[in-house]
Amino acid sequence: MLVASRFRSRKSATVLSALLLATGLQTVNAPEAAAALPEISTVFNDPAGTTQEQQAIRLQLQSLINSAATGSEITVALYHMWDETTARALATAHTERGVNVRVLLDSTSVSSNPSNPSYGILRDALGTDRAQSSFVGLCPQGRACLGDPANGASINHNKFFLFSQVDGASNLVVQTSSNLTPSQYSRMPNDAVLLQNTGIYTAYRSYFGKLASQDWDSWAYTTATFSPYKVYFYPYVPGTGNSSDTIWNILDDVTCTWTEGSTTLRSKVRVAVLKITRKGVAEKLVALKKAGCDVEIVYAESSSAEGTGSPGTWDTLHTAGGPAVRCYNHDEDGDSTTTNSTVHSKYLLIDGKYAGAVNKLVWTGSHNYSGPALRENDEALLKIDSTTVHDRYVANFTAVTAAAVPGTADDTPACKGV
Repeated sequence: MLVASRFRSRKSATVLSALLLATGLQTVNAPEAAAALPEISTVFNDPAGTTQEQQAIRLQLQSLINSAATGSEITVALYHMWDETTARALATAHTERGVNVRVLLDSTSVSSNPSNPSYGILRDALGTDRAQSSFVGLCPQGRACLGDPANGASINHNKFFLFSQVDGASNLVVQTSSNLTPSQYSRMPNDAVLLQNTGIYTAYRSYFGKLASQDWDSWAYTTATFSPYKVYFYPYVPGTGNSSDTIWNILDDVTCTWTEGSTTLRSKVRVAVLKITRKGVAEKLVALKKAGCDVEIVYAESSSAEGTGSPGTWDTLHTAGGPAVRCYNHDEDGDSTTTNSTVHSKYLLIDGKYAGAVNKLVWTGSHNYSGPALRENDEALLKIDSTTVHDRYVANFTAVTAAAVPGTADDTPACKGV
């Protein structure tokens, strides 16, 4: 079974290695095609590790692509693909093994890096006709495939891969927080879930069809439940306010304290997210902490009075009695022209009473806690009801928070969105 890889800062490798050894987790090395994949497994990369550890998610995806059965189908919805090797693997699967390959990218996958050959490799092998069983396509310039033009700029921010048949698995969904770009491997902690579930697979495949058709005018926020899993597809329209905010509603269903016998128990809420700018979500996290929940957050970017002129999520999260907050966003190499090292995962962990039942739950995917991620972008969020998966994510969370720089000293322009 795939398990969480080590993740550590270069400055704190020894400490974090000890943390992860204490959990009994092992490192994900270069994956090989499995004889039989479990129903669900996880992969975490280690930006400070070996090349294999940095690229754990990438290598897992390449292994699956290379083992896709003749005549099977691979479906990809991704924000950016700047990875020639993976693009060639997808192209070869189609041209040499007869795999049907369908890929949808955000338009900026090409416009932001026109010299990268990935799109051209796919175009030459798959074509661009969406009526065919294989193609590569781009969402409209400047917006998501399902984004309402009236709402302005938006993006296809999805990061999922579907495999109808690979070695040891069928109807396999890979939901990740990672794009296929070099900085995602070497500078940013990311996560991936591999899930075999026909219902969830079919729901993702249906969503991809809607993305490909670009019929934004008839789109409405969609969810699908196949216990113990649930998937949420964005943009969340129609809707306004907290009552139609997925994350706010999840948090609103948490009971912070309860009694079993003579013992008072407390829910734990953990968040690792690149961007948190939805004020309602920040306010709810503070409210949960004040109601008795243990709340921990590691993030890379927020909003603030310094950045926007009015108090934002940074100000809210730093109110007296608020949650434990750490920022992971720093210029690791001192070069302002390169990408900062940031947390890039987008997951929420609940260990406690949720919807009236004591449980351990994970929500993960491409969905940041920002306004555009809720109302405008193409995104997917996956809920997993599993103690084992939750505990793997907690181990990753512990490692990522320990590696976070500047950590609790987060009164910085980068962390405050200035």
